[in-house]
Amino acid sequence: MNAQDFTYAEVGATYNADRPDGYSHLRVRTLVGQGPAVMRNATDALMEFWMHRALPVRVNASAPRAAPGVSVEIGLGIGPFRVKAPCRIDWTRDEERRAGWAYGTLPGHPEIGEEAFVVHLDDEGDVWLTVTAFSRPAGTAARLAGPLLPVAQRAYARRCGSVLRRLSRP
Repeated sequence: MNAQDFTYAEVGATYNADRPDGYSHLRVRTLVGQGPAVMRNATDALMEFWMHRALPVRVNASAPRAAPGVSVEIGLGIGPFRVKAPCRIDWTRDEERRAGWAYGTLPGHPEIGEEAFVVHLDDEGDVWLTVTAFSRPAGTAARLAGPLLPVAQRAYARRCGSVLRRLSRP
């Protein structure tokens, strides 16, 4: 994995759910549904950014489908409080029973770190979304958010799960 331009050294750590030191960590797992049809729908919704767009957040991606090297800018905010968060996808996985990707932060992002979104079909036929992240503030605004930031990240991850559940129905 190429660490060029990323704002952190541990590029790709979420691929194996590693938890690098010096960061806050997040792992939220949500049941999306059951069966191969749900898995196919969840994979498409995740890999083609439908889940993120339905959250809703503004998503500008340099390609229609997640792939290593694709630039992604996430726009977050309410009213006059807007944040642009530039990222780049550093790994993807697209298999029959497991699919997902992670993006890492680039200069200008309010945080430093990586976030992964993975759907998988378990042996019982259940389809799960797991959001894994490690991050720390990159600037003053994120530092001032202090304890609110992890709460917002957890809420965002839970919202991803509920949106993907809706989008994945057969």
